[in-house]
Amino acid sequence: MDSLTFTELGLSEDILKELTKKGFEEPTEIQRKIIPILLKEETDIIGQAQTGTGKTAAFGLPLLEKIKKSEKFPQVLILTPTRELAIQVSEELNSFKGKKKLTIFPIYGGQSINEQIRRIEKGIDIIVGTPGRIIDHIKRGTLFLHNIRYVVLDEADEMLNMGFIEEVEEILQNINPEKNIYLFSATMPEQIMAIAKKYMKSYKVISTKNIQLTTDLTEQIYFEVRESDRFEALCRIIDIEEDFYGLIFCRTKVDVDDLTNRLIDRGYSVEGLHGDISQHQRERTLTKFKKKKINILVATDVAARGIDVTNLSHVINYSLPQEPEAYIHRIGRTGRAGKKGIAITFISPSEYKKLLFIQKIAKTTIKKEKVPAIEDVINSKKLRIKREIESIIEQGTQKEYLKISSAILKENNAEDIIAAMIKFAFERDLDERRYGEISEASVDSKGTTRLFLSFGRKDDITPRKLIKLIKEKTGIDSNKITDIKVMDSFSFITVPFEDAGKLIKNFPKEIGGKQGSIQKAKETKPEVKQKRKSKK
Repeated sequence: MDSLTFTELGLSEDILKELTKKGFEEPTEIQRKIIPILLKEETDIIGQAQTGTGKTAAFGLPLLEKIKKSEKFPQVLILTPTRELAIQVSEELNSFKGKKKLTIFPIYGGQSINEQIRRIEKGIDIIVGTPGRIIDHIKRGTLFLHNIRYVVLDEADEMLNMGFIEEVEEILQNINPEKNIYLFSATMPEQIMAIAKKYMKSYKVISTKNIQLTTDLTEQIYFEVRESDRFEALCRIIDIEEDFYGLIFCRTKVDVDDLTNRLIDRGYSVEGLHGDISQHQRERTLTKFKKKKINILVATDVAARGIDVTNLSHVINYSLPQEPEAYIHRIGRTGRAGKKGIAITFISPSEYKKLLFIQKIAKTTIKKEKVPAIEDVINSKKLRIKREIESIIEQGTQKEYLKISSAILKENNAEDIIAAMIKFAFERDLDERRYGEISEASVDSKGTTRLFLSFGRKDDITPRKLIKLIKEKTGIDSNKITDIKVMDSFSFITVPFEDAGKLIKNFPKEIGGKQGSIQKAKETKPEVKQKRKSKK
């Protein structure tokens, strides 16, 4: 079962083509277990799996295979706890659908409700929504769920934690009773199981092993570079290291071949591994890599399976992996056997949010660093040349060349001779023109998070005091805190999404002797306008 490919799971050629384009090579555990069942059976499912294990594709791919374009009413409703997840799931399903003319649209609070109504009236096949906004539409009479065939409850335990369970139950009561429900949750508290027993028929429970988190022996860093500068950045990283011995991950076979050829052209000792390479060639390449006859191996995730090398200095994510699970597996190949290693990830500006998601799920810290400057790379090389020459002198292995050196010394200055020999041996290596310029990349970090604080004016809180308190306790720049609303007994603030987790973790749980809390704000519910008449 573990070796099943996407093709063997029973997916159509159209979907398989889209998976190949996105660089999906091999299904994750949850995908291997759930996709065949959902393709063949009309059944309810409880899937217990951590976030980041590929759940969206596990339920999304079978749904895309099963449903056909509808003229009017939605056929699938996917409920998520947050607007960010709703957008993410919607985008991912749209990227999988290929030529299928299906309309997939996210519906969440904070987005124009009138625009949502227009989209609903045009016809949506798959709605990905947050419970609060879906309830709004039901009460307004702008969304009818009597044609829903499949309901997905994604991250059900998070919906419970955020207080959405009552809304979820109300939505389930408004849906076609013949529906199938797919419930996914990392944990299974009693309230979640109570919903399963109340609203689901005979269901199957599918669970997966928890993914192993990252090792403390692996230093994790990332570089922000434009796509066009990624190769130049990689060359600088390889060249600045004294003993680079690394595994470089690419997303697709084509990417592996392209990068391997470019590195060979640049003079590196490198070979590539992917699914089209024969077993004989694979074994030959791995043997060369283990014996350090080559010091760089470029591979896809699948091709790297089974590579057991304990002394890698680096693992490099030349392409950001599709899932946090893949990231954890990749970087777990360094920092082994008590030896420290470095895991480097390249991201383009548009991939920043995905990197934050990976960092959150892996429960790790990935530090940002600047790509080494050309001058630093050249200085590092010069230092290595100096050390190598001194090592040869210490070992006395230069003595067979003393006659020719004496002859040259009689006619030339010693410093000029050494400089000429370095030029003769290392001119190409020390040529700054080998390296291209790398322009600064600007990360797209415009996303924000609305936070609710259970402290207000009654607790002697003012906007100015709140900003000062946040800065003192978390170090977050006051300019990043916007849209502050201080009410009698609670407050709201908006911060960049990358700072929200830090703020929730470090904000004081007690102010002036009063216990309180800070958390993501629930969606506000506008007053329900007069219901539209149902057009059934």
